[in-house]
Amino acid sequence: MSAVVIVGLGYVGLSLAMRAVEAGHQVVGYDSDVRRVQLLGSGISYVEDVPSEQLAAAVTSRAFRPSADAQACASFDIAIIAVPTPLRAGVPDLRHLEAAACTLARYLRVGATVIVESTSYPGTTQELVQPALESGSGLTAGPDFHLGYSPERIDPGNTIWTLAAIPKVVSGIDEDSVKVIEAFYKTIVDTTYVVSSPREAELAKLIENTFLHINIALVNELAMLAHDLRLNVWEAIDAAATKPFRFMSFTPGPGAGGNCVPVDPAYLSWWVEHRLGRPFRFANLAREINENMPYYVVNRLLAGLNSRGEFVEGARVLLLGLAYKKNTGDVRESPAIRVAQLLANLGAEVRAADPHVVTPTDVDLIVTRVHPTCAELDSADVVVLLTDHDVFDFDQISRLGRYCFDCRNRLSGSNVEAL
Repeated sequence: MSAVVIVGLGYVGLSLAMRAVEAGHQVVGYDSDVRRVQLLGSGISYVEDVPSEQLAAAVTSRAFRPSADAQACASFDIAIIAVPTPLRAGVPDLRHLEAAACTLARYLRVGATVIVESTSYPGTTQELVQPALESGSGLTAGPDFHLGYSPERIDPGNTIWTLAAIPKVVSGIDEDSVKVIEAFYKTIVDTTYVVSSPREAELAKLIENTFLHINIALVNELAMLAHDLRLNVWEAIDAAATKPFRFMSFTPGPGAGGNCVPVDPAYLSWWVEHRLGRPFRFANLAREINENMPYYVVNRLLAGLNSRGEFVEGARVLLLGLAYKKNTGDVRESPAIRVAQLLANLGAEVRAADPHVVTPTDVDLIVTRVHPTCAELDSADVVVLLTDHDVFDFDQISRLGRYCFDCRNRLSGSNVEAL
């Protein structure tokens, strides 16, 4: 088995590290966040898909060694870069990716392999990572070391399509790189799929999430139109889903969230405009629709309160769910956070319940975190279901909420208004 270094210990990196340990590899996890490394060293996981018990066992056996010291990256056979690649004012920010490549370059040796999993635009691996590795090591990609790209496909909270079960797209800058990279991934996933170059693999990742973003925007706009037309969009979607071919069911919600779906299409849009000088219209329109959804939710709440002779200023609003996705604690780019901010800015007394979100968030500065007790439900002027976690008692919410606004179609009753 191999000596593996994983740079970046977030949702992707930590999950990948634990899977590599399970496969028998010796894994070093490098992250510049000292506090994060201290938690890991104590056997405490901050990623829901990685149980603390599993992490503690890996640390105790020294099969996994987390470190904030770059020297821990020395002597690797395989290095995987899984650092954040955010957008800043609509422009890709690849500072973390470039820094990771420069760090690995100091310890790169002949015969070693570097794999990028961080999402970026087509060409990033060969145009940014490769030059950084070569200039920092004095080695040449291909003859001296292997290099490739394999997009991450982790789906937080999915117990069926786990990291091992999801097919892994694999690419390399030459045939030898592909062989080594595919051989490594075959030790940790069930299926691999080779594409001709890192550029196609990078584009594949952007296509996947742009597809999601566009279809989410489609049903969100349909929900807005159906409301004005007095049609039940949820019933219509269920009916359409009975077609056994050429239809994939998506449902409306308060917007798109997570570290991929709202971000990756913007990468693709930026890249197209940067290279071709023309817009990627579908991606831009989807972003416009999905980014508007929190505002639409708040406007519907304002109208609902007004129809009851109440006003948002001073109203007690209970938000159920802060995470962007059910049964997870992931608040990255969550539209629920934006809904909370908008309501607080309008003078509402905002309270929020999300048993999955246990770590502090920025929204804690403006909302009161509570448990979804009977007393909380009963005292709220409006209850807003933003994330339909299974731990929520939907019957109880429907029964006790005087006015419920349901963004997920899980509640019922004359007091419930669906998105």
